[in-house]
Amino acid sequence: MPATVVVGLQWGDEGKGKTTDLLAESVAMVVRYQGGDNAGHTIVLGGEVFKLHLVPSGVLYPHITPIIGNGVVVNPQTLLDELAMLRSRGVATERIRVSESAHVIMPYHVALDGAMEARLAGDEIGTTHRGIGPAYADRAWRVGLRMADLLEPDALRAKLERVLPEKNAVLVQTHGLPPFDLDEMVARATEWGHRLRPHIVDTTALVQRALAQGRHVLLEGAQGTLLDLDHGTYPYVTSSNPIAGGACTGGGVGPLQVDEVIGVMKAYATRVGSGPFPTELGDDIGRHLLEKGHEFGTTTGRRRRCGWFDAVPLRLAVAVNSVTSIMLNKLDILSGLPEIRLCVAYRIDGRVVEEFPSSGDLLARAEPVYETFAGWEEDLGGVRREADLPRAARGYVDALEHLAGVPISIVSVGADRTATILRRDRPHRPALGGVVPSIAPPAALELWPSREEPAGIAEDRGSEDDDPVDGGPAGGGDPGGAAS
Repeated sequence: MPATVVVGLQWGDEGKGKTTDLLAESVAMVVRYQGGDNAGHTIVLGGEVFKLHLVPSGVLYPHITPIIGNGVVVNPQTLLDELAMLRSRGVATERIRVSESAHVIMPYHVALDGAMEARLAGDEIGTTHRGIGPAYADRAWRVGLRMADLLEPDALRAKLERVLPEKNAVLVQTHGLPPFDLDEMVARATEWGHRLRPHIVDTTALVQRALAQGRHVLLEGAQGTLLDLDHGTYPYVTSSNPIAGGACTGGGVGPLQVDEVIGVMKAYATRVGSGPFPTELGDDIGRHLLEKGHEFGTTTGRRRRCGWFDAVPLRLAVAVNSVTSIMLNKLDILSGLPEIRLCVAYRIDGRVVEEFPSSGDLLARAEPVYETFAGWEEDLGGVRREADLPRAARGYVDALEHLAGVPISIVSVGADRTATILRRDRPHRPALGGVVPSIAPPAALELWPSREEPAGIAEDRGSEDDDPVDGGPAGGGDPGGAAS
């Protein structure tokens, strides 16, 4: 069975975690393919709220193998903390696999991230200061460490001996920060390798094996299309490629192995951090969206900037992702507004523009051209059929679908997985039965063998339960502040 990609169509925080949760019962493997712990998924399952930053949301299902793919940059300590948090809440973590080719976020990456943002003094990109960008930069410079390096202490020391002097020179001479000690760094990284050894494997081989067995593989991205390094609002973007093409390079699948791309978007727009945002609202309506939508980042707790839905970049997002269907989230948040506005074009320097500009300077000058729709007062939280939506709500969804050019198959009207309306079949896959997918879970995928543990490591791994939890404030996913 070919693979499915779940991708955000806006500036992140679209609710991709719920989409993955809805599809989870029909898949054998969930693969996170890019980003780092600058992102977050919030999953509500059985009344419990789980906030995940690195581990794919499929970990909550015992039949799913969660994969952290080679395109992700991994902070080992954050991962260990998240594993400990999951175990403390009764979630098994033995199935989690991490690509041996995924790059490692080192402490000097975190220090450099914060220092470089501070030097911009008022012109910050808006990163989460978690070292994502510097880690991806080292990958491009070919001086980064990969997860497999944590398992080879001698090779690890040799690589750190080459890279650490330069990092320390920049920290000390440019930013006035203290240097990192080589021996301490080697010891810490070696410890991470010992504790994560059972999880580190060749995940590309594991994914390809699952596809060859006819298993359904789901690939989930972090952030959204408008934060894509190449297609987003550069330079206020993330440091990787959240678009569907990134699932191939970062998840270990070929383009022809993907036959479904589900785009996820909210019924309004949000973004975190700096950068142009043509439909941003600073009035009572913006506060309505912020407060009713609980628009605070999972990872950073930052308030999200809120505005009306913008259909201009939607057309770009649908095209560059080859979206086959859309899940629309948070339609219920618009209840109570007397009217709803929808941006269908921009006016830039007196000219009407219908294509999303690649120039950030042009986008900063864009004035939204709106169409206005009637609002509705009804609470949508209990609606489970499209026919039971208020006429105005149905009209708004139909307008979004027309502008997107692909079907909106699923509409969410609440955080719980049952607060979902299935409007129509998703192209290229059998229709989901009922409100919640009822496809019988497949048998647990036979795991690709993990690396052998040296004597004594099993006991050491058990101490993870005492590690602090890297939890985040309440709210939905966080794009890592417009950038990473």
